[in-house]
Amino acid sequence: MLLLFTLSSCKKEVPHITPTLKSIVESVYASGMVKSTHQYQAFGTVSGNIKTIFVKEGDIIKKGSPIMVIQNTSALLNTENAALSANYNEYNSNQDKLRLIEKEQQLARIKLHADSLMMVRQNALWAQGIGTKMEQEQRELTYQNARANLESANLRYKDLKRQLKYLSDQSKKNLKISQNNLSEYVVKSDINGRVYDILKETGEMVNQQTPLCIIGDATDFIIELEVDEYDVTKVKPGQEVIVKLDSYQDKVFEARLQRINPLMNTKSRTFTVEASFVSAPEILYPNLSLEANIVLAKKTGVLTIPVKYVNRQNYVTLKDGSLKQIKTGLRDYQIVEVTEGLDSTSQIIEAK
Repeated sequence: MLLLFTLSSCKKEVPHITPTLKSIVESVYASGMVKSTHQYQAFGTVSGNIKTIFVKEGDIIKKGSPIMVIQNTSALLNTENAALSANYNEYNSNQDKLRLIEKEQQLARIKLHADSLMMVRQNALWAQGIGTKMEQEQRELTYQNARANLESANLRYKDLKRQLKYLSDQSKKNLKISQNNLSEYVVKSDINGRVYDILKETGEMVNQQTPLCIIGDATDFIIELEVDEYDVTKVKPGQEVIVKLDSYQDKVFEARLQRINPLMNTKSRTFTVEASFVSAPEILYPNLSLEANIVLAKKTGVLTIPVKYVNRQNYVTLKDGSLKQIKTGLRDYQIVEVTEGLDSTSQIIEAK
């Protein structure tokens, strides 16, 4: 009898807990970074070497302001050739060619008038029986040739005038196209903002696929988060987002979910969502890393137990070792709400 008493008194008490009343927040975890509003990479539209960079990192820049110039010798020579051609073919500069034909017209008119008089006289003589038929026909032929020469001079004048006008207009348009193409070698800002990064240096060769710099809003920032595909159906615009920045380790900031990008990244199996700060740090920079919890629901004063005390089938183990099924509600990474099956006096042990 003494031995039995000794063994029972040495038996260890099984560790157990009782459900407690707590506040619980159900949320979706997401990682991400801070981005400047309207942040983008600037690209050139042409190929060449970077000749001049007008800005430096951190500069405030206005929309349409030049960022850098890309140099291309061929494009410059084409523009110069177009300018030479435009000057050579300029309409007013070719009036001498028209005046030369105008003189030919004038001489043709004089000759036509003279040949007309001679033909009239010869016809009159022929009517009086003076002269020969051959002379009369010769005068007629000379007159017809003179008239044809005048018509030819008139046509050549009109054709030359039209040709000169066409060449002049065409050369001016070609010059304008070349100048416009040359202007594309100047990379300009698409927004009012700040230059956050210059990605290339003077003299480097670039093309249309080469990012040149990063520009974004100077004061307005957004939060870009990556949400797992298994959680994306739970989130929606308007939900509260609790944000913790690596650069502000002791502080928590509030944000609000704004937009869900509907296209999944097939490599990471995540969706990109955007949130805006409700309370933001005084100083922010693009690409600051952060962690966030997108709040799905909140409850206060509910009965909870640690997550590790309930199995996947929602069974808990009572202190006596028996299993009991419960119903659960909200859940976070540490605790789960108990809606049915336990009360504040229930004693449970960790699930196995």
